[in-house]
Amino acid sequence: MARIWSATTSGDELGVLYEEVAAAARSGCRVDVVAGLAQAPVLPVVAEVIASGSLGGMTSPLATEAAPFGRVLTAMVTPFTREGELDLDGVQKVATYLVDQGSDGLVVSGTTGESPTTTVDEDGRALRAVLEAVGDRATVVAGVGTNDTRHSVELAEQAKKAGAHGLLLVTPYYSKPPQSGILAHIEEVARAGDDTPVMLYDIPGRTGVQIALETYVALTDNPLIIAMKDAVGDFNRGAWLMHETGIRIYSGDDPVNLPWLAMGASGIVSVVSHVAARRYADMIAAVDAGDLPTARLINDQLLPAVQAMMTHTQGVITSKAALQLLGVLEHRTTRAPLPEATDEEVAIVRDGLVASGLL
Repeated sequence: MARIWSATTSGDELGVLYEEVAAAARSGCRVDVVAGLAQAPVLPVVAEVIASGSLGGMTSPLATEAAPFGRVLTAMVTPFTREGELDLDGVQKVATYLVDQGSDGLVVSGTTGESPTTTVDEDGRALRAVLEAVGDRATVVAGVGTNDTRHSVELAEQAKKAGAHGLLLVTPYYSKPPQSGILAHIEEVARAGDDTPVMLYDIPGRTGVQIALETYVALTDNPLIIAMKDAVGDFNRGAWLMHETGIRIYSGDDPVNLPWLAMGASGIVSVVSHVAARRYADMIAAVDAGDLPTARLINDQLLPAVQAMMTHTQGVITSKAALQLLGVLEHRTTRAPLPEATDEEVAIVRDGLVASGLL
């Protein structure tokens, strides 16, 4: 199947093409898209679909060179029972809901999955449950980042054995290793994942250290390091990295998703997509089509939800509250030290979702 977009294609036609191409890609068909939008040199909605088993070890049917982990990835919460135990039925229910609502990728056992409080065994069971539920129609990325290289190696080996499509590796936190230590950590964990592609996670506000440009350059020799989730927020730096190293960038901070996409980011790794995945997919499609007015309109519509979920308390807390409001979770149990949302915080989330037309 082939489809050509030209700069004269109408908005209605682009919408039809987007749905056709996305459906074809989800079904595993090979899709070639040529973007002729000279005024908006950004990634196409679907680039050439990569055969299973190529692009490193990625097995996701959604793997592309332009967006190797998908476009809308949700940093998925980990459901617990009321007693605080891992709820595998809840894990599969949430994963299925998120993909049904427009997420084409899920990050399992990341920070939003409360990974600082989960065991290696729990991480493995949650990952296998998500792969079983949606692994044939979404990219499933395993969070393996810790501040202990041996621990991260163990998680990477487990994720590879389970069949994860990718690894998310945050910079070692708190201990503030020098760049030589960060580089060695990344290389060792990537080796442990064998041929599983890696998305780095650069978030100095939480880790206390930023990955230096020189470290990214040194990593260009490693074919498994193919993307980075950015929570640095330096757009000039990001543009340099994409241009000079070829690394794919994913926005890792919901308030700046649109600016990153306009800069050429491959997609987003989002918290707010727990409730707005389809809206974000539409925003990405608008950016790809060079329709920035529509992209800005969607971004503006989502501002109340982003404000409610990202600025009043921690994102895990608000995401579980939002899923409870939507009827996906029966309760909003978290693990200490994170408290579950108060009634006042739930009201703030509810108001934000209503104002954004999400509830």
